[in-house]
Amino acid sequence: MVKVRHSHAFGLRIRIVFGDGLIIGPGRADLLEGIRESGSIAAAGRRMGMSYKRAWQLADALNTTFREPLISATKGGVTGGGAQLTPLGVQVLEAYRALERTAQATSESQLVTLRDALPVKRTISE
Repeated sequence: MVKVRHSHAFGLRIRIVFGDGLIIGPGRADLLEGIRESGSIAAAGRRMGMSYKRAWQLADALNTTFREPLISATKGGVTGGGAQLTPLGVQVLEAYRALERTAQATSESQLVTLRDALPVKRTISE
């Protein structure tokens, strides 16, 4: 698995907040994506370059932020553990990714204006 890097060198990074608390942002979405792809919280965390403890802390935060858990995990042992997204987890991740795509697509001209105002020309990654 390749370590996740944000796909846009110049672009938007969306964070959804409610009151004083972060609901979901790029890191939490990447963790959910990694869990969906790897079937493991630890593997998803490694992919992102974070510690096992930090990955579990983020997973716990995601599970307690929403009305139902987003991640279902089973403990390891002889049979091995694993994790998967719950139906709500899939729904939240897909809604967040759709919001990212929409924001990027509808803000392209403003991003170009901002990029062109920088001292060094940079390209916007697609």
